[in-house]
Amino acid sequence: MALVEIERCGEYAVLTLNRPEAMNALSAALKGELAQAVDAMEADPEIRVLILTGAGERAFSAGLDLKELGAGGATVGDSVDAGDPVTALGAFSGPIIGAINGVAITGGFEVAIACDVLIASENARFADTHARVGIMPGWGLSQKLSRMIGISRAKELSLTGNFLSAEQAERWGLVNRVVAPDELLPAARQLAEDMLSVEPQMLKDYLKLIDDGYAASFGEGMAIEAERSAGNAAVSAEDVEARRVAVQARGKAQAG
Repeated sequence: MALVEIERCGEYAVLTLNRPEAMNALSAALKGELAQAVDAMEADPEIRVLILTGAGERAFSAGLDLKELGAGGATVGDSVDAGDPVTALGAFSGPIIGAINGVAITGGFEVAIACDVLIASENARFADTHARVGIMPGWGLSQKLSRMIGISRAKELSLTGNFLSAEQAERWGLVNRVVAPDELLPAARQLAEDMLSVEPQMLKDYLKLIDDGYAASFGEGMAIEAERSAGNAAVSAEDVEARRVAVQARGKAQAG
């Protein structure tokens, strides 16, 4: 049985963490398969968007497999290798949609926020238990979370280990929206199709512009945008007009 199921759907793929009996805990084997799966999707020129979810309705991922760690089957240091899944997710050049179907705890929380956009099931809950387990985060949670929800809220979550409900996560801006469990994957698939409907190279280039600017200061981000927007001069008036008409037609269809 594959620990990461891969479903190719035209230009997007759905990756499913597949250890439901263990709440999709991140064993060494699962981490390796996930990193390999993401690398394979990046190498496939037909795949431009990823959806990442977990098997079942209980858990997206309960985090590192603490039973495996406690039994000496792996070490905490294995989690921050150059080949770890979060590094692989960060290297994927297209957008990644996290379809959070259940709990996302500690390492599972870190995998979730390695995605670009999160949609949550009503069953989703989030928790950072690093402080309770006595392990420092190594996949970016201490830095990313505060930038997503604000430093005070991040401190509250990380210094208590308390759970955050899907509804509260939406209010805090951690997830874009919350849907019923049976609507989660359809919503993620529709979002993937919407992303795929934009200009193909722009999908990658605009995502990179947002990410590069977000990692810099505001002034540096503005300079990066100014530099990269210089290429707009190469876009012909005919192309702009054709795309304007298409945008207008799509807007009318969505309004209807």
